[in-house]
Amino acid sequence: MTGLSSTLPFETLYESNQALIINKPAGLPVHPGPRGGPSVEDWFPLMSRRKDGPWLAHRLDADTSGCLAIALRKQTLLAMQSCFSQGLTRKIYWAIVQGVAPETAEIDEPLKKISTKSGGWRMCAAPDGQNARTTLRRLGTDGVCSWVELTLHTGRTHQARIHCALLGTPIKGDPIYAEGKTESSGPLQLLSRELTLQLPTPVTAVAPPPPHMEAALRRCGYHPQIG
Repeated sequence: MTGLSSTLPFETLYESNQALIINKPAGLPVHPGPRGGPSVEDWFPLMSRRKDGPWLAHRLDADTSGCLAIALRKQTLLAMQSCFSQGLTRKIYWAIVQGVAPETAEIDEPLKKISTKSGGWRMCAAPDGQNARTTLRRLGTDGVCSWVELTLHTGRTHQARIHCALLGTPIKGDPIYAEGKTESSGPLQLLSRELTLQLPTPVTAVAPPPPHMEAALRRCGYHPQIG
């Protein structure tokens, strides 16, 4: 370990001379956007002094917290990207969704990006979209909301968010896919909980729930000492 945890403004979940997995805070974009403001890439100079890197191995929505993989070497980046493209990753998300989710569900709905009337974009289910598959397992509920585990077998933009909405149980705090539902305000209740990449030396990390999800998780049966 190189002591990065003391110099970065976010937790380091995994660290080697080849790669990092950080616990990205909710609300922090991974790369600079048109609106400006800080992003994960602002701290790249502290992660490596090499001229060639670091690089983001994948993306997380700005409002999603949790495991984010960063390559510190070009060879590691290519290996990580190969893991993502070939399905050699384990991607587990936790979410608080509105309503009582089914105990288990398999969502296999292709997704595509469409333009909106406001000039933005969103994802929608479409037969001509890219294949997208998610397995949902309910971990607990308080009768109003549910704590669910989502296994993402593919990596489409907004996949977890739109697949939960298609089930009729949108993720709390989702301003796009919870349209017409109650309790859609507040931070997005979505955590990239666990990430494993099947590299020659497997890389794995588990992120703790962010503070803005803890109260709802506890109401749904989460106990930190065993969860």
